[in-house]
Amino acid sequence: MAEDEDIPLSGGIRQKLVDTKQAWARDGRLLTGTAGDPTRDRLPPGQTLVKDWPVLDLGVQPDVSPDRWRLRIEGLVQAPVRLTLPEFMALPQTELVNDIHCVTQWSRYDNRWQGVRARDLIELARPKAEARFVAFTSYDGYTTNVPLAEFTRDEVLLAHSWEGEPITRQHGGPVRVVLPRLYFWKSPKWVTRIELLREDRPGFWEVRGYHNNGDPWLEERYG
Repeated sequence: MAEDEDIPLSGGIRQKLVDTKQAWARDGRLLTGTAGDPTRDRLPPGQTLVKDWPVLDLGVQPDVSPDRWRLRIEGLVQAPVRLTLPEFMALPQTELVNDIHCVTQWSRYDNRWQGVRARDLIELARPKAEARFVAFTSYDGYTTNVPLAEFTRDEVLLAHSWEGEPITRQHGGPVRVVLPRLYFWKSPKWVTRIELLREDRPGFWEVRGYHNNGDPWLEERYG
């Protein structure tokens, strides 16, 4: 279910796609059985370099207008955060260039993002000492999870722009997560909620056979 039921949604979950990807996980499809070293290998094992940016989703694309977008940071925090898009844009902005790697075997180099560092947002919320994990929820109902230490790495952004232009709806605009060190299913589109947790909470793909960590150089496609 979408986080905000008033946000228009187009399409529906493509169950055939979900079933196919679950079968990939069961069969270990795309696995090469090798490991890479990110200090040496720019392209992780089994990946193919692309120039475009493929559009991948569950079949649902929420139409989140800028005036309706909200971000909540809650859970094990001392100061829950709720931001409108103008408030988000008023925070210190960062531009980063990084590579992205999709579990479906494509990688794209040198993506230029603008947004707010995840660690700056988390500092606003003042995590409690027992907070160890992050669970994301998107406007299309998608969920995923990472350790808090992974989310607060220097290169992690909540991005509103790509290559100098606002991120389009199909790529997760107005704001999406960008965790470049992990397979890109860990970087949810249309993010609306960030919850800090004591215990890990696997998300949509993680409970359907995908790896809980998702390190491309260790080829952690499936769990």
